[in-house]
Amino acid sequence: MGKTVWIINQYASLPSTGIGGRHRALARELAKRGHNVTLVSARWTHLVHDAKAAEDAPAEELFEGFRFVRIPVRKYAHAHDKMRILNWFSFAWKITRLERALDEEPDVVLYSSPSLVGFLGAERVARKHGAKLVFEVRDIWPLTFSELGGYSDHHPFIRFIQWIEDRAYRKSDRVISNLPGAVEHMVSRGLSRDKFRWIPNGFSRGDVEQCLPLPPEVSDQLPKGTFNICYAGTVGAANALHTLVQAADLLKDDEDINFTIIGHGREKGSLKKRVQVMGLTNVHFVDPVPKQMVQSVLKEASVCYLGLTGDSLFRFGVSPNKLFDYLVSGKPIIYGIDSGDYRPVEEFEAGVQVRPEDPVAVAEAIRELKSKTPHELELMGENGRKAAFEYHEYSMLAEKLERALLDTPVGSSNGG
Repeated sequence: MGKTVWIINQYASLPSTGIGGRHRALARELAKRGHNVTLVSARWTHLVHDAKAAEDAPAEELFEGFRFVRIPVRKYAHAHDKMRILNWFSFAWKITRLERALDEEPDVVLYSSPSLVGFLGAERVARKHGAKLVFEVRDIWPLTFSELGGYSDHHPFIRFIQWIEDRAYRKSDRVISNLPGAVEHMVSRGLSRDKFRWIPNGFSRGDVEQCLPLPPEVSDQLPKGTFNICYAGTVGAANALHTLVQAADLLKDDEDINFTIIGHGREKGSLKKRVQVMGLTNVHFVDPVPKQMVQSVLKEASVCYLGLTGDSLFRFGVSPNKLFDYLVSGKPIIYGIDSGDYRPVEEFEAGVQVRPEDPVAVAEAIRELKSKTPHELELMGENGRKAAFEYHEYSMLAEKLERALLDTPVGSSNGG
């Protein structure tokens, strides 16, 4: 029998205003499995791609079989704007009034981080209606602030967020995460280990099947007839693209090797300047393409690169969306991430894993892959594509989520 499920993620979106992504896909697949699903988000966040479309969008709409609800909040300038904190509190308060707008009682309330303040609103709603309370961790806060942001554990706001995190582990009936190693941190903060379920990110088969061809103005920018190392995604500080550029410098005398960086981000300008100063002609920058064209871009690559900085926070594992785009593309992957015991490219035999931020290792991996026969490269790519369809398609992940949502008795949380 289908259940009424509320998924609350302040940063969720539909393709009309943002990426869509994980919760759009999981909501759609749960709806296909017979559940009454509502996905709740803020009308505006710093991740919105089209602010005008977000302003004009209805308060709620039916999309792919589920209901999408937008809660009005005030705008803020950027991700690091302190006004963003006020939005967290506003969103949390408005969650508690959801039943007035939705005119239904939930059987399950799933609240997704990274913002933790909204969990308090989700907890109140779940307990009021006797619903199961599920907490999803996609980014470990406040540990991220401490380890990456340099904030003191004794800062009053950090202590407040820490209190919420610990409370969420105690009070939730189930805790899920896309970070496979997160359970060790959670247990250290009071989680009962048997509550935890790992549900990684993935891809939607429909997105792959609806792949669009590249227009000439994009296709003409991509290197032809060479061994092309491709990165497609956000050009940010965490993506270790400085490492890729340094590897390009090490390989600049091999005219048969090219590098293509596709996307936008805060680091793109400085990265392009660095390439220019180094006098590199083997690195090409291309503007981002619509998601429906990503697979067409990757078809032009010989190898895909995925890297992150060597921050200790990644020891709990990572689940970058572009990994699944790469796996589906059927191209070998150079995986420059230290994600603890989570070593998907190595496990799937889909490429080469190297140390993070090590340009020499990346250059050696490129030479190693370039020396292989076309058949050997094709086999690596096939391994990755097979693994993606076996383990990471969202219909399969929704089945795992369904079990996590429904096999837990209400009030199974421990602690006071």
